[in-house]
Amino acid sequence: MDNRIKRIVIVGGGTAGWMTAAALGKVLGREYADITLVESDAIGTVGVGEATIPQIGTYNRMLGLDEDEFVRRTKGTFKLGIEFVNWGRLGHRYMHPFGKYGLNMQGLSFHAFWQRMHQLGDPHSLDDYSLNALAAYDNKFMRPIDAGRSPLSEIAYAFHFDAGLYALYLREQAESHGVVRREGRITQVHQDGVSGFVTAVELEDGSEVCGELFIDCSGFRGLLIAQTLGIDFVDWSHWLPCNRAVVAPCESVDAMTPYTRSTAHGAGWQWRIPLQHRIGNGHVYSADHMSEDEATAILLDNLDGEPLSEPRGLRFTTGHRQRYWEKNVVAIGLSSGFMEPLESTSIWMIQTGISRLLSNFPDRSFAAVDRERYNRVLIEETEYIRDFLILHYHATERDDTPFWAYCRNMDIPPRLQEKLDVYNHTGRTFREGEELFNDTSWFAVLTGQCGKPRIYDPVAEMMSVEETRERLRQIRETIRSSADYMPGHRAFIAEHCAA
Repeated sequence: MDNRIKRIVIVGGGTAGWMTAAALGKVLGREYADITLVESDAIGTVGVGEATIPQIGTYNRMLGLDEDEFVRRTKGTFKLGIEFVNWGRLGHRYMHPFGKYGLNMQGLSFHAFWQRMHQLGDPHSLDDYSLNALAAYDNKFMRPIDAGRSPLSEIAYAFHFDAGLYALYLREQAESHGVVRREGRITQVHQDGVSGFVTAVELEDGSEVCGELFIDCSGFRGLLIAQTLGIDFVDWSHWLPCNRAVVAPCESVDAMTPYTRSTAHGAGWQWRIPLQHRIGNGHVYSADHMSEDEATAILLDNLDGEPLSEPRGLRFTTGHRQRYWEKNVVAIGLSSGFMEPLESTSIWMIQTGISRLLSNFPDRSFAAVDRERYNRVLIEETEYIRDFLILHYHATERDDTPFWAYCRNMDIPPRLQEKLDVYNHTGRTFREGEELFNDTSWFAVLTGQCGKPRIYDPVAEMMSVEETRERLRQIRETIRSSADYMPGHRAFIAEHCAA
């Protein structure tokens, strides 16, 4: 039958291109297909996606990367969650930690028991029941160890890293599996006159790179998926109105915190991502509510140390292509769409695009059923992330600026409205289908954004108040002692993976 694809062309490098190249090279192998990546050193990359979620570990393990070497090579640090400042209201902060809260009891979510005691006036915060939250605020970190039922046995974590260095590291991995890099700017895209399939890309020196499957990792411009095949963009600006960012790294002058920080400002928010050699910073804002000069001034006024480069502006629209896979072109990364980095999902979207491609990998017939399933699943996954991001803007008490007043009062997607209605009634949260963010993440953000359910889950009354109070005390003490056991984040890096 030998109808397999034998030539794969990846258009564009950066994080998306080299993640794709490394994965396909590792999984398919050089015996299956020739893989060529075309990029030009003259074309820059966005290169600011430095924070991740724990699923990045699955990708790295699939490649067989040594974690200490990976952190060392990318000048990375570890990440236990994201702190949100000024989101629910001015002066308020909360942690969205990785991992779970407490322990489920009697087959019921821990969230219900905490909510009951909270409504009865118990003063202990949700953070007291999260090892990741306590460790993050104490600047502690360690990998999980074999400690039985101890919280130390299941520490969930991700990474902060220099995205440019990560791409270079993955290039080495890809080339070791036979991926060939071609340097050059693409000047023309050739298509089959009947099917419209892309057949080759032509470089400025007149040479052509031919292929059967093309993967568009060309960034916002979408050279193949948009400029060549004309796939329109689904605009989500109504729900996610931020459309600009200004970025600038700065010197590290503070503790090496094992978490990302997101601080809300008057018309957007600012990220802080600590690396071993610098701190990554960016101010995401709405150009309809704030000028670039004002956004830049806010960014520079809120840096930990001296800026290491001039602030750089970025323009974007949140949303996605109507189809991620059209004909023989699959868009991965920014060419497929953009979800602002509020919950560090940018690299995850690359990762899931690669994973879904491999699980729906075509032959040269490019069956419609493969494309249709890929598009449906990816669009659903993107919509779930969209709703979670909208939640941060909408579920707030803030109305101190026109931007926040708009976000607080805007209409929202029906599925998100249902989640809010359920939480506001009983404090319950649920994970839908293959949704990326689980019930714990929803509970962390809804509670952190100053949510106040009308009642608690009535099933929490299966235990008496006295027994519930005692169990929660034991959980707190166990988590506190576990956090105290952990070494400092900086000390852990110095021992294992200092750059």
